[in-house]
Amino acid sequence: MNHYCTYFDGGFLPQGLALWRSLAKHDPDSVLWVLALDETTARVLGGLGGSFLKVVTLAELESADPELARVKSTRTRAEYYFTLSPSWPRYLLRKRPDLGRVTYLDADMLFFANPEGVFTAMDAAGASILVTGHRFPEWLRHYEKHGRYNVGLLSFRNDDSGRACLDDWRTQCLAWCHDRLEDGKYADQKYLDAWPEKFGAAVLVLDDPGVNLAPWNWTAQPCAVGPGSVAVDGRPLVLFHFARFRAITGDWWWQSGQLDYGVMPWALRQAVYGSYWRALVAARAEIRQAEPAWRQPVRAARYDRDFWRSLPLRLLFGSDWLRLGDRFVSGRLGLGRYSGRVLAKLRTIFLRR
Repeated sequence: MNHYCTYFDGGFLPQGLALWRSLAKHDPDSVLWVLALDETTARVLGGLGGSFLKVVTLAELESADPELARVKSTRTRAEYYFTLSPSWPRYLLRKRPDLGRVTYLDADMLFFANPEGVFTAMDAAGASILVTGHRFPEWLRHYEKHGRYNVGLLSFRNDDSGRACLDDWRTQCLAWCHDRLEDGKYADQKYLDAWPEKFGAAVLVLDDPGVNLAPWNWTAQPCAVGPGSVAVDGRPLVLFHFARFRAITGDWWWQSGQLDYGVMPWALRQAVYGSYWRALVAARAEIRQAEPAWRQPVRAARYDRDFWRSLPLRLLFGSDWLRLGDRFVSGRLGLGRYSGRVLAKLRTIFLRR
């Protein structure tokens, strides 16, 4: 049985529920441990869950880790959430020594296939720690200043090396974890750069293009849509990271965040982002059924000059999505793997940068 963990508040409740439902579909014997960051999340998930969904409140974690609670006043909310990243799986491995391994997931991810290959690779390598690279294409390598590895998928075995890594990472995040670049650090993520050298053979950098596919790396390899599936360089799409995908106005105008990296061609976009949108709609309906008074908090959009200047590109290339009744539509231009470079050039015209 695989054990996963994540954390989120009410703003990400549909994303977290969609993640769990996809996990239950593709790894049905697994358990997802959720650190509920507010009362609404704890209450809704507590009413939905069973033996395969376990909920721990933030107060429980802070009670067990007073050093963590003490730094809360020194961080913004986002920075404190980043600070939780090592403390949460560390808590689980200490609280539940019977857990042989715990795998951390960002809440804005969705499974498309069984992830057993991830753990098979980890076991075959005899690894205690698993990370995935950002796998930026050459023209996006400048983003590596924020970290070579992505914090969205991490796995830790409950052994000396796995626990030592979490202890070390937690100590670093308690000392400094801010949403800015400073002295070779960035949030909770840049610390991961040192792990392969620090922990040696205990670390596996997973080399599977279908795991932690994301807006910033899908252009680095060919993607193909088949009947009911997506292949990434000939391998199944297992897990996609939907960073920046969110509603920006009510429930009818959504932004995918692809403009900065490249917009998928129409068929691929429908198979990947269309699937996620449907999962979010289903999750919202499930939450409202459990708690009729629930309303999705909407992050305020920044309607600045760049927002309006980039609007024609976002609509034309399909980075923005519109809900029309029960359909989710976006521009059809695409340009596929080359759209990112084309958009980068066009942004210099529209945004003058």
